[in-house]
Amino acid sequence: MLLIYQPADYQPSESKQSEMFQAYMAYSERIRKAGAFVDGAALVPPTSATTVRIRDGKRLITDGPFAETKEFLGGFYVLECDSLDRALELAADCPGALNGSIEIRPFMDLPD
Repeated sequence: MLLIYQPADYQPSESKQSEMFQAYMAYSERIRKAGAFVDGAALVPPTSATTVRIRDGKRLITDGPFAETKEFLGGFYVLECDSLDRALELAADCPGALNGSIEIRPFMDLPD
């Protein structure tokens, strides 16, 4: 999975947003053609988040993210890659790497 992190203070202009959207559409098409695309989605900013915790058997609900950070998860891609090197190659091509960071994390193999 490629986890796309954006700087919390990143405020692109409308034209830059449009440019990034086009770059993501082109990237998505490239990874589809390469046979690596499984799934992906963009996420709205963390200001719209709701956090749930259970403490002493009680459900606590708070608005917003659990912790303040300098980056936030802006979206993800699930890819099928035969090696970490291939995942690194695809992550480096992701538009989010230009102003944020891409975390590569494998899925855990779980027993049936």
